[in-house]
Amino acid sequence: MRPTHISEDRTLAADTITGQGAQDTSLGQAGRTNEILDLILTSLDADKAEDIVQIDLRGKSSVADWMVVCSGRSTRQVGAIAEKMAEKLKDVLGRSARTEGKSQGDWVLLDAGDVIVHIFRPEVREFYQLEKMWQDPGAEPQPH
Repeated sequence: MRPTHISEDRTLAADTITGQGAQDTSLGQAGRTNEILDLILTSLDADKAEDIVQIDLRGKSSVADWMVVCSGRSTRQVGAIAEKMAEKLKDVLGRSARTEGKSQGDWVLLDAGDVIVHIFRPEVREFYQLEKMWQDPGAEPQPH
């Protein structure tokens, strides 16, 4: 489990850069994480992402609290979904998300802090089966 002080330090630094400290402080860590997760899921729905699965990583990883895995129908759609999501995170929450793989469009990883998003082309997602690696044995995926 991630020590609280590390997360608060990272959030405080981000708040200082974005100028949103007062707004974020009133939400608390869980509220900020839920706000990010809700925005991501809404963005994926709006951009027609397919097979959206959210995985609770709390207590399993110190990297993030949630992982979201979804598919786009083509390399172009995968890139567009990632680009629009990064723009929404910046515009709505004042957060810059790091992205990897957008130029290839097969698998884009978007790091939004407490929520990590993997956007795949269906064939690539089937090959890696990433969500199966993180889910509890015997657990059904949590579709959005």
